[in-house]
Amino acid sequence: MPPRIPGLPVAALLLLCLAAGARAQDYDNNDEVTQPPPKAQDSCNGAFLTYNFISRTKEFPRVKNASAQSWAFKAQATVLNTMAQDLQAWSMFIGFQHDEILVSVGGAVITDGTDFPAHVGNGTTLSGYPQTDLLTSIETAGDMSQIQAVMDLTGTQFGVKPPGDHVVGIDVVTQMYVCCVKDPKFKPNKTDSRHFLPRRYGDLTFAYDVLQAYESNYMAQVTIDSNSPLGRLDNWNLTWEWKRGEFIYTMRGAYTLRKDSSDCFYGQSGKYYQGLDFANVMNCETKPTIVDLPPERAKDNNIGNLPYCCKNGTLLPPTMDPSQSKAIFQLQVYKIPPDLNRTTLYPPTNWKINGVLNANYVCGPPFRVSPMEFPNSSGLMSLSEAIASWQVVCNVTRPKKGATQCCVSYSAYYNDSVIPCDTCACGCNDNSKFRSCDPDGRALLLPPEALLIPAENRTAKAKAWAEIKHYKLPRRLPCLDNCDVSINWHIVSNYRKGWTARITLFNWEEYSFKDWFVAVQMDKSYRGYERAYSFNSTKLIGPGVINRTFFLQGLEGLNYLIGETDGKNPQVDPRVPGKQQSVISFTKKETPGINIVKGDGFPTRVYFNGEECALPGRIPVASAARQRSVVSSGVVMLLAAVVALLLALD
Repeated sequence: MPPRIPGLPVAALLLLCLAAGARAQDYDNNDEVTQPPPKAQDSCNGAFLTYNFISRTKEFPRVKNASAQSWAFKAQATVLNTMAQDLQAWSMFIGFQHDEILVSVGGAVITDGTDFPAHVGNGTTLSGYPQTDLLTSIETAGDMSQIQAVMDLTGTQFGVKPPGDHVVGIDVVTQMYVCCVKDPKFKPNKTDSRHFLPRRYGDLTFAYDVLQAYESNYMAQVTIDSNSPLGRLDNWNLTWEWKRGEFIYTMRGAYTLRKDSSDCFYGQSGKYYQGLDFANVMNCETKPTIVDLPPERAKDNNIGNLPYCCKNGTLLPPTMDPSQSKAIFQLQVYKIPPDLNRTTLYPPTNWKINGVLNANYVCGPPFRVSPMEFPNSSGLMSLSEAIASWQVVCNVTRPKKGATQCCVSYSAYYNDSVIPCDTCACGCNDNSKFRSCDPDGRALLLPPEALLIPAENRTAKAKAWAEIKHYKLPRRLPCLDNCDVSINWHIVSNYRKGWTARITLFNWEEYSFKDWFVAVQMDKSYRGYERAYSFNSTKLIGPGVINRTFFLQGLEGLNYLIGETDGKNPQVDPRVPGKQQSVISFTKKETPGINIVKGDGFPTRVYFNGEECALPGRIPVASAARQRSVVSSGVVMLLAAVVALLLALD
């Protein structure tokens, strides 16, 4: 029975791992062991993967508990193309098992852009860099440097007793190998005659296009496209990593937060470019942070004057405004030896982008695509091509528990109490043993007026409410939700032909959100959605996350969710959140059998500016006498008018 084998997701090819082997050798020393290629390599017609465990050394501190003892290890992984076609944009998954921490990897990067040291105890995927493609033996006369990629791994592992194993759980295994062959049923997407990979869809994509190339430098253009119907970024910060000593000389359409040439002046760049005035260099950091220009610099001929630039870092979803879902900037990049050739071009790696209270994007490695086409600058009806183009694909990940930035509270006409946001819904910062609050306790029920004051000021109201309602208080009160934005969903009415809800947004930060939006997914009552009375509303149509979702935006003049401000008497009154509110009506004609009191009127998911908000784990409970509220449609309209009036007065 072969050991557990790591898989190999490969772009443009679907490979099946058909056979695996392990070569055994007893060892318990620090001498590096060189493994010859397995014989199975000669009969492989696909991608041949190997993993060689080389050596390990016991690290400090030395402990008696074997499971807590750390070991420094060295290993080597290889990918060999034994097919008659190129292996493009390859990636290799390695299934670690012993809480490994990768400290460095030569010849590859972690696919999702994770920085070193990286915790990879559950396995990780590596992508080739700078050797992203492996050619065939036929077209290279068997040149191993072009058909094989070698990755040197250094890291730490835990819980392995001498003469322990490293990957597969067998004490004597030091080598693993597997032959992966192309799935005969797989039909790849068509590529052009130059064998470039097809462009892919992602929630957010980057295009890195080289427009001009010289021996020592090149001009590149970066295009950011927000494609997700709920994807959004505010004040975006973009970072990447230069792997080959490059530095940014000038930029247009964006700028780096740090303008410092010291890393160049005292590094390899300074040694090579003896006559270059580094005082004018934009940035020499290995991992620069790039931000958008403000709108007032849009027409600046020196640093602006590019289409789609200069929006202060705002990228809206195409469902909201297609013209605001793209950003462009250009940069002049200088190279150092041995890359001084016009055709020697490498994009930066480890792309990451984030914003203010926005969804979390995880980006893959850059891969070569067909050159981007641009309108001819002469104005003629012809197209010009980029010298080289790469694409980076990023997708939104659902936030883990306690890692979101917004939350939802529930309330209803049939229950006096508000179910607040969960304890530590957006994380708890104090991790000490002597925390005064309980991070695992259930959030205390609140009176409705408590939603209008900051969470840190609600303790007295929660205690008083518990005394009035005869609720038992725990000795150690639960922690706060710690969220920047909270949303209350309140069931207003439930009548024979329909029902209504009220949504209220609270901004607990000083930052004001311009052109905010909320997306609400409702599995059971979506078809009955009619309208929102104080917001613009749209039903979204499409698969995946937008299925059964409606989209809410502020009306003209109400598209700002202002930040938190001081109360009338700052010495006494609590701070006041920025807030927006609307009543939403639903009909029961399209949803027969819906049970509002049993929970069918509460959202399945809620998003604020693309960030998925944490939902409570319980709903308001109704007594038998209060399960139904008979309200006429005229009363609903009156209620909506009252809400609009209150907002106007606010």
